[in-house]
Amino acid sequence: MSVMMVRKKVTRKWEKLPGKNTFCCDGRVMMARQKGIFYLTLILIMGTCSLFFAFECRYLAVQLSPAIPVFAAVLFLLSMATLLRTSFSDPGVIPRALPDEAAFIEMEIEAANGNVPQGQRPPPRIKNVQINNQIVKLKYCYTCKIFRPPRASHCSICDNCVERFDHHCPWVGNCVGKRNYRYFYLFILSLSLLTIYIFAFNIVYVVLNSLKVGFLNTLKESPGTVLEVFICFFTLWSVVGLTGFHTFLVSLNQTTNEDIKGSWTGKNRVQNPYSHANIVKNCCEVLCGPVQPSVLDRRGILQEPTSLPVQSEQENSNPQQDSVAAIPLMPTEASGKATAPEEQTNPNALEMTVKVPKQPEERPDTEK
Repeated sequence: MSVMMVRKKVTRKWEKLPGKNTFCCDGRVMMARQKGIFYLTLILIMGTCSLFFAFECRYLAVQLSPAIPVFAAVLFLLSMATLLRTSFSDPGVIPRALPDEAAFIEMEIEAANGNVPQGQRPPPRIKNVQINNQIVKLKYCYTCKIFRPPRASHCSICDNCVERFDHHCPWVGNCVGKRNYRYFYLFILSLSLLTIYIFAFNIVYVVLNSLKVGFLNTLKESPGTVLEVFICFFTLWSVVGLTGFHTFLVSLNQTTNEDIKGSWTGKNRVQNPYSHANIVKNCCEVLCGPVQPSVLDRRGILQEPTSLPVQSEQENSNPQQDSVAAIPLMPTEASGKATAPEEQTNPNALEMTVKVPKQPEERPDTEK
């Protein structure tokens, strides 16, 4: 008798997920594949703040107040925490349809559209749903094989449908969607405050030190200050402008994707069905609402059983019995039990004795 031993190979679900994402730390970290600009963001923030803490903060803490480096450290930590939270999280990726689900959706679409005559284009795959007494169209995604939920869109860079898709931000190395938009907004807000803070106190440092040693001597003594002012000056306009733009969107409960496409300001003048017509309510819904758990289950386990035949101990310890069972009984051999006619005419009877060996019965001693 043989015993089948099953060995289970543990595979995480993130290893089989489609799309163009990168996973680290056994699926805990999820990012886009293009991460070069994200590293540039880290270098700019950490490099500028390191220069500020190394040179200007010590002078300003003695001359003005020790609270200056403390507040700068708080803004720096808040910026880094929100940046990493935005970059390393699932933005709200919608799973693709399974083969059975995709086949069922295709069958529903064909039944609804009917037979399309030759030479004519089939009608667009759209479903209409009603939200706040207004019709909203749900578009079909040919890549994910699903009807996208309201406000969802397919990111061509990550190759995934993202719920409440805002935009793909290369500076954070990830998409910005329903599950990480609030952290993205807090990141650009804290970064704007940090940039303004460092830029302002760099000017204060140059003015105070110039009164003692002169302007040119100040620049010669601290060349890092010139670099900080240069970086902050060119970063200030873009970051502060981006923060103002997203503050406007949050107050209207609108996404960047909807604003670019003109979803609620087109020719039809359709009103935004998601807006509460109240700035406070819109801000509370976007920034203070509950964060839904990820539907990907990245660290779930996929089990792939692999069968390996292993010989039992009984077969290894009794080779004599195997040799007896493997040799068919000769017709001249006497048996304690008479053979039935069916067994004599059935050629498969000998095969059954080989596959499932029976214990040999006691035979009478014919030699005596």
